[in-house]
Amino acid sequence: MKSFCKLLKKQTKKVIGLMSGTSADGVDVALVEIRGHGLSTQIELITFDTFPFDAEIRTRIFNLFHPETSRVDEICEMNFLIGELFAQASLTLVERAQLCTDDIDLIGSHGQTIYHLPPQEGMLHIPSTLQIGEPAVIAHRTGIPTIADFRVADVAAGGQGAPIVPYVDFLLFRRADETIALQNIGGISNVTLIPAGANARDVIASDTGPGNMIIDALVEIVTDGTQRYDPSGQFAAQGKICESLLTEWLRHPFLAIKPPKTTGREVFGAQFARQALKQGEAAGVSPFDVIATITEFTAQTIFDYYDRFLLPNHCIHTIYISGGGVHNMTLMQRLKSLFHPIPLRSIDSDGMPSDAKEAVAFAILANEAVHANPTNLPQVTGASLPKVLGKFVPA
Repeated sequence: MKSFCKLLKKQTKKVIGLMSGTSADGVDVALVEIRGHGLSTQIELITFDTFPFDAEIRTRIFNLFHPETSRVDEICEMNFLIGELFAQASLTLVERAQLCTDDIDLIGSHGQTIYHLPPQEGMLHIPSTLQIGEPAVIAHRTGIPTIADFRVADVAAGGQGAPIVPYVDFLLFRRADETIALQNIGGISNVTLIPAGANARDVIASDTGPGNMIIDALVEIVTDGTQRYDPSGQFAAQGKICESLLTEWLRHPFLAIKPPKTTGREVFGAQFARQALKQGEAAGVSPFDVIATITEFTAQTIFDYYDRFLLPNHCIHTIYISGGGVHNMTLMQRLKSLFHPIPLRSIDSDGMPSDAKEAVAFAILANEAVHANPTNLPQVTGASLPKVLGKFVPA
């Protein structure tokens, strides 16, 4: 039987990272060879793939996002079903890599976030976060030790529970002589700033606001579900920006909150998209104009965060973009214009496939947990102290 104790003695491990993001499109699976841990970490991405959720599963997941439609029995069942899907995706990728499960040392699974209630000023809720995708199912089906539920230890320590990838960003991308920003544009956008010559305590990171989430929701509504996202930004390119709506949205209170801060679909999800369409109709603009305006809003919220909180104190040499937003050419062109003369590059140019980055991160976080290395950054999440993240499930 594989044990976590035995993994401590291995200098090189093959680790699977599993991720399903706020867009809930499917399971991202990365198989990574990891050498060392902590500052000595070196990685080689062996293979990566995305396994889309079918329409029924995705609908059931989205029903869980809304308190008015979710039920405790459905959450219970979906927790195990998502675990099964994560396990099957892992087994399929191992087979495609022409390996067997005995070759794989460890799995790190983010799971699927269904609700996130971070600490906020004047809050009426108990800070909490919930990711489903039962790790006991993953470990049992694959026979591979699994570490999951990475966010809760940070929330228990008073943190936001996000972002937790910045520690990995620091391990992989730090530079001795350049200050860089790593901008992930998933469903939600988040940034990691790594100053030149930084140590982990110098890293700055936060959610910046919406990424693809509102755009995706608008496209799905406007196309009656035939499209889930805006391919290459083509729908946005057909519309015109409505300045009055843009000005109103840019007054959103989240943008002015000082970091650390996190957000999610509870703020920038389908409800925001439906309200935006109603506002567009009242303003006499077309649905394509609304998509164009939301795309501009997304670009400007990203830039706004830098303008308020980063650029006054840091000279950024390069911004590396990852996540699904890198494929939206309309969004990318606007970001390049807003940030000029700072160059924007896909993270692919640094050797990391942009779509794989988050799944790779959870493979690394699992490896760090085995070695009892704290992986939250308190200055980023607001936690009271560093914490080892993840719950251990033996095979």
